Amino acid sequence: MDMRQLRYFVQIVESGSLSKASRQLFIAQPALSQRMAQLEEEVGKSLLVRSVRGVVPTQNGEALYHHAKFVLLQLDEAVLIARREYSDVRGRVTVGMASSTASMVGLPLLRELKEKYPGILLNVLTARPGLLEEKAKRGELDVAILFSKLSGSDMNIEPLLEEDVFVILPKTSKLVSARKTSLTLAEAAALPMVLSAPSNNHRRKFMLELERANLEANVVAEIDSLSLVMRYVAEGGGATIQVVAATQAQTLPQGWRCLPIVDAPISRTNYLYALPVQKLSASVSIVRTELKRLVHALVEDGTWQHTRLLGEMEVPKSEG
Repeated sequence: MDMRQLRYFVQIVESGSLSKASRQLFIAQPALSQRMAQLEEEVGKSLLVRSVRGVVPTQNGEALYHHAKFVLLQLDEAVLIARREYSDVRGRVTVGMASSTASMVGLPLLRELKEKYPGILLNVLTARPGLLEEKAKRGELDVAILFSKLSGSDMNIEPLLEEDVFVILPKTSKLVSARKTSLTLAEAAALPMVLSAPSNNHRRKFMLELERANLEANVVAEIDSLSLVMRYVAEGGGATIQVVAATQAQTLPQGWRCLPIVDAPISRTNYLYALPVQKLSASVSIVRTELKRLVHALVEDGTWQHTRLLGEMEVPKSEG
């Protein structure tokens, strides 16, 4: 299957007629029919219903039409961007992400865009995930990385990566024996815990695991600020439950210990949000693509540790 076949198929569905589509595509009708027969053979399903009144898609054809339309719009946008000079692309793009995510990708993204697309003004909004979700629902973000799939938003959502969650404390802490490389859930529950707000994604998962095991957390502080959580833990305030990216919010000369909970592993899924392709400006499309490419690069080269990519970078197939 190639892009040309998809373009032909989309045009036929929108024209409602093979003869009308062949005129608009400047291709002979027999040749167009042959290309559609090849497409149906590749898919293994009937895609079009032909009658004297015209052509309509089957249920499978309708599904392919919507996906093909989306792919072709993305390809057209990518070609348009590729043909422009970097300095010609201008616009203001608002990107929302949690503090831990920003600690990994915020600065590299700013540097990348400054070098390659100086005409793009990037507005990076870091906030609590709950606030970012509300802003996404209200259409106040062009691109975002969030931790749940929202209902009531018309933004496109795709899984981006998965992060492991750890018990984190300074390497010099005496709370856990230096010989231990992991903890049980019961051992984690016994530690004095400095936790994020109750709405925090991995805090909720940790508390749910404790409830299932009939255990109770030893919470000594609740702080709705990642930087303050990590600063307090760094000073010996206790341990915390976080992703590894959180350690970038507070550097320690002696470093951090990240201990997995072996009998109750916890992870956090990151989703990439972006405006529907029909609403994507060139600048927003660039930022979305660069952000996704950057995340892939950071994970693949080992900079963003204890993560797993969940999506692939799109590589459009040639029409030739």
